[in-house]
Amino acid sequence: MVAHAEAHLDHHEEHPPEPHYSSRISPSILGMYLFIGSEIMLFGSFFTAYFFVRVVNGVQWPTPPYHLPVYVAFINTCILVTSSFTMHWSLQSVKRGNVWGLRAGLLLTFLMGLTFLITQVTEYLRIGFNTTDGAFPTIFFCLTGLHGCHVFIGLTILLFMTIRAFRGHFSPEHHHGVEIGGIYWHFVDVMWIVVYLTVYII
Repeated sequence: MVAHAEAHLDHHEEHPPEPHYSSRISPSILGMYLFIGSEIMLFGSFFTAYFFVRVVNGVQWPTPPYHLPVYVAFINTCILVTSSFTMHWSLQSVKRGNVWGLRAGLLLTFLMGLTFLITQVTEYLRIGFNTTDGAFPTIFFCLTGLHGCHVFIGLTILLFMTIRAFRGHFSPEHHHGVEIGGIYWHFVDVMWIVVYLTVYII
């Protein structure tokens, strides 16, 4: 009996029981969704400021003589939306065991995200106004700049994901890193569509 108990104890020490989750969503993915929820509230505070400046106070948007590069922003939007499709492609590839599809998808997503960010910085340098020129430029830079910071964070995540992919760290059974990073990148894409429509189009 003692020997059997010791063998049973050794067996449990080598192979601990599987953790029990109270939800069908894994804690890591649930944590990312909760984080995104907090980020939506952060963006919401800036959109509230936009609402008060433009609707309540009646500030003209954009305030003359300034104008917004709508066409450049549209091209940038197309680039970022396309990167969401390549991110989805990479996730589906790793689920099917397609290593090269995973690597190509992540690399393309990173390059398109980097192109988006470089284009936005170039737009800032050529736009012709800054935050000291009134409420309109301040809200413009706050909203687009906040999103730009999230793109930079997403690019950092994508860089580590791409490095890990080329080192063979992901597989059909273990791809949480790709899935969680993909959720964040899709959030960045969707939030830019909202910013683009609000700031540049409406």
